Amino acid sequence: MREVVSRSDRLEGVISLPGDKSISHRALLLNSLAPGESHVSNLCHGDDRSSMLRCLRGLGVKILKHQSCGITGGIECYKIIGNGLYGLSEPLTLLNAGNSGTTLRLIAGLLAGQQFFSVISGDSSLRSRPMRRITEPLTEMGAVISGRKNNSLAPLAIRGGNLSGIVHDSNKSSAQVKSAVLIAGLYAQGSTTVRQPSVSRDHTEKMLESMGASLHISGSSVEIKPSKLQPVNVKVPSDTSGAAFWLIAGICHPNARITLPGVGLNPTRTGVLEVLTKMGASINIENYKIEAGEPSGDIVVESSELRGVEISGDIIPRVIDELPILSLAACFAKGRTVIKDANELRVKESDRISATVNGLSRLGAKISELSDGMEIHGGNSLTGTECESFGDHRIAMTLGVAGLIAKGSTVINGSEAAAVSYPEFWDIVKSLSASQNSR
Repeated sequence: MREVVSRSDRLEGVISLPGDKSISHRALLLNSLAPGESHVSNLCHGDDRSSMLRCLRGLGVKILKHQSCGITGGIECYKIIGNGLYGLSEPLTLLNAGNSGTTLRLIAGLLAGQQFFSVISGDSSLRSRPMRRITEPLTEMGAVISGRKNNSLAPLAIRGGNLSGIVHDSNKSSAQVKSAVLIAGLYAQGSTTVRQPSVSRDHTEKMLESMGASLHISGSSVEIKPSKLQPVNVKVPSDTSGAAFWLIAGICHPNARITLPGVGLNPTRTGVLEVLTKMGASINIENYKIEAGEPSGDIVVESSELRGVEISGDIIPRVIDELPILSLAACFAKGRTVIKDANELRVKESDRISATVNGLSRLGAKISELSDGMEIHGGNSLTGTECESFGDHRIAMTLGVAGLIAKGSTVINGSEAAAVSYPEFWDIVKSLSASQNSR
């Protein structure tokens, strides 16, 4: 499929976002391990949500959807009937994680603790993504795991149970790896510790703490002990990564003001706000609040004059998903922007370094690849042309935002990739373009 996006004369309005994908996954999975009933509303939309629900239901978890929840206040809500840590059932068929790396890695940590055999896989893209970073610590804990290319690629066949706690020193900061090991640690004898070079997203830790898990956090080190979880009702904050696209649309467009209500403001996720503020963006936070340990607020952005910066080091794990759209922001900044230490981008749904450079270069950006990032010389206008998503939702959406700002029309091939995390994305793009250009 392809989308054609035309420049909008003005971007203005309130954009409601789907729930945060990272929090949605953890709320569903961890509540499935708590005995009793819980309600989770404002979940993320798209294929990734379906993948997590499909895997949990394949393990025997009863999850029911209902409308207008009186407990969470959500319009659409999922009721989870948890059977406790040891209440899962051996799946009758292969567990399909689709395109969701989060689903595969977190579910793998869960399966490592189960006294049964299971196989988990995904689509062709997911089957090419590296899994040794989770199979090695889970195997060290006692799980028996077999996968392609010496256990480095899915499908993963897992016979779990009889785990022992470990101290896992990771050479890269990854919330998915950390979460997989911590979830397995719920089932292990003794304590399990994950140590990373820098702090990564801590949604798993926050959710586990709210559910009563025995957890100790010290800097970038997290220790967990076997714990019985209590169910918790969650209204998921709006997605921070999804918000980044509209933030940057409003900041980079010369005539814009956009409001994004109820966006998650977890400090491990607000790296994109820190980078944009450093670049000189006009960003205001209103109606700040905290629910279930997760802060949120309304974000208001306006057209801004940006300057180039270096994005590297400890902040990279906190902006890893937003780097493609931040690269677009750099195209409109005065001076040079350098992104380094972002090798992880090479092994996402696409090689996001190569894909970002390819797309933005086609639009006229002065951007080049580095081995671990990108270099962008900003201050130049973009002109619409035909671009490729490479089957990657974040690349497709980055190019869609670019089309709202670039001269003329931009054609995005493979636009359907956005449905993985944000099925409504193109509808919003069209509404912004149509409503503002009609004035």
